[in-house]
Amino acid sequence: MGLTEEKRRFLDKLSRKGIISALAFDQRGALRKMMAQYQEGTPQREQMEELKSLVSAELTPYASSILLDPEYGLPASQLRDKQSGLLLAYEKTGYDATTTSRLPDCLSEWSAKRLKEAGADAVKFLLYYDADGDRDVNLQKQAYIERIGSECIAEDIPFFLEILTYDEKVADSSSAEFAKLKPKKVIEAMKVFSEDRFNVDVLKVEVPVNMAYVEGFADGEAVYSQEQAAAFFREQDAATHLPYIYLSAGVSSKLFQETLIFAHQAGSRFSGVLCGRATWAGSVPVYIEKGAAAAREWLRTEGFKHIDALNEVLAQTATPWTDKR
Repeated sequence: MGLTEEKRRFLDKLSRKGIISALAFDQRGALRKMMAQYQEGTPQREQMEELKSLVSAELTPYASSILLDPEYGLPASQLRDKQSGLLLAYEKTGYDATTTSRLPDCLSEWSAKRLKEAGADAVKFLLYYDADGDRDVNLQKQAYIERIGSECIAEDIPFFLEILTYDEKVADSSSAEFAKLKPKKVIEAMKVFSEDRFNVDVLKVEVPVNMAYVEGFADGEAVYSQEQAAAFFREQDAATHLPYIYLSAGVSSKLFQETLIFAHQAGSRFSGVLCGRATWAGSVPVYIEKGAAAAREWLRTEGFKHIDALNEVLAQTATPWTDKR
């Protein structure tokens, strides 16, 4: 299905010259854990809202858009730069760790309609997916995504699907064992959800390899040669007709930028990024230990350096989403 005029208008708001340079700060459980490392007691709602607001106010002038959650991020959405678009997350944070299913679940008091009414220019939903996993579980997940896609069609708002791959039998996704499985899992998941029945407009995906195991990037064991890794990037690009953007997956700002350069040189035609912790993570201990003013200063200096360097890389590596749509 082609883009409607309204969806195209929203995507234009979320990008600059067709490149999506989006800041991701929809973390909830993960942010709470990060903050808890630097303080006694459970981080409070007010703290999470304030930090999200600081990041939004200081860094959105340099981002085409920002991804926030409606649970803690709505105050931050009001403080973003006027030229910056807004994506709102639709999924509940985390998953049931007592099973391997990782079934998706929407925020129960929200809908695509309500997210749009709250100011969203796009709906984002995160899905954990094991292409080699239980068939019945995957059918449930596919049906769930079909429902969200239909909601977004009804509201005429872009649907960004974020896919995080895993293996039902390999618990450690940072291991060499999982690194060997990852390319197939990422590529096959992209093939599935590129089908028209899901009505996805943009895929938010992992790079197809764990760069920590690529020859020349690895500190220890290398699982892939650079030639093999490059081939996986090309295979990923061929797996979808949709625009796709990369998530930073919590790696350092430097490694993420090096990864984007490698992807481009390999032939990847990604249309931008939704970059989170690689940009703002350093502000968390500063905020907890030194306060809001110090965190604001960190964002204006170090945070700006991260996002400015990323934008320079994107200008040289990313392909406008308009080339695919």
